Amino acid sequence: MFSKKTVYLLMAVFAFLSISAFIVNMPAKKDEVVLAKIKPYFPYEITKTFGGLDLLDKRTGERLKLDNAKIFIAYDDYLKKWGKGHLKLEGNRLIIMDDNGTQIDSMELDPKQLSFVRSFFFERTPGS
Repeated sequence: MFSKKTVYLLMAVFAFLSISAFIVNMPAKKDEVVLAKIKPYFPYEITKTFGGLDLLDKRTGERLKLDNAKIFIAYDDYLKKWGKGHLKLEGNRLIIMDDNGTQIDSMELDPKQLSFVRSFFFERTPGS
C-alpha cells in the first residue's frame, strides 16, 4: 500500500514537527538566584494537578487551566509582565516592589545576573 520511501518521509516529517514543537515550547533560561529572590513575591506558581501542570494565582487560589504544552511559556509571560511593574533597576541593585510601588525587598546583582534581569524583564521582545 505505502512504499518504503513514503513511510520514511512521513516518519521524518513527524520527527521534524515533534522537535520543532519541543523547541518552540521551551522556557527561557533563567538565573536561579534571582528567581529564588523574586519567587516569594510573584503571585503565580506552577502546581501539579491530576492532569499534569497548571498555574495557580496565589492571591485568589484560582487555577488558570492552561494547556500543559504551554505552561512554561505562560509562566514566563506572566513573570515578565509582573516584573515590568514590580521590579526596578538602580545601577546593579534590583528593587522588588509591591502593587502600590513600595519597596519590599532588594538584592545586589553580579554582572551575569544584571544581564539576565535586563534581557528577561526590561528588553522589549517581538509581540510585547
